[in-house]
Amino acid sequence: MQRMKTITVDKVVDAKGLSCPMPIVRTKKAMGELQPGQVMELQATDKGSVADIQGWAKTTGHQYLGTREEGDVFKHYLRKASTEETKEEIKYPYTITTEELQKRIEHREKITVVDVREPAEYAFGRIPGAKSIPLGELESRFNELNPEDEIYVVCRTGNRSDYAARTLNEKGFKNVNNVIAGMAEWKGEIEKD
Repeated sequence: MQRMKTITVDKVVDAKGLSCPMPIVRTKKAMGELQPGQVMELQATDKGSVADIQGWAKTTGHQYLGTREEGDVFKHYLRKASTEETKEEIKYPYTITTEELQKRIEHREKITVVDVREPAEYAFGRIPGAKSIPLGELESRFNELNPEDEIYVVCRTGNRSDYAARTLNEKGFKNVNNVIAGMAEWKGEIEKD
């Protein structure tokens, strides 16, 4: 068995026990305190943080170095980019509120709702008929969706779904909307396992 080398970091951020969007919020704050080239370790227990951190790094220009899993803790490693390397974080421009989506569902419009939360989140409460494709699996499963369909992407708060909507758009899906405020603000019918 090969022993893993210790990674030297400039800052450790504890986000254990927190769920989306808090690991990203803490990462953004800590990244502001680092100098370009410095490395941070984000410790999180939220399984969704694996895809969230990778997506956030991709959209901001900071370098995602990798993740180590130690027990139930994910240790994410990120390198702060220089000003020339960073990008302004861009939000997906096509959005819909939970209230507007609820009306479309009530009017039985032909739409596809894609839930990008983790399976446990999906099991304990989802929009009826929503298709579960966790964010971390989207790249390998987007072919399960029809690029011509009207697609509404939902997560817990709108952060993971923002990244998922951008990813689908880049794959050629033209009628994609991010559901703002996500399941945290959903007042409609709920389906559970």
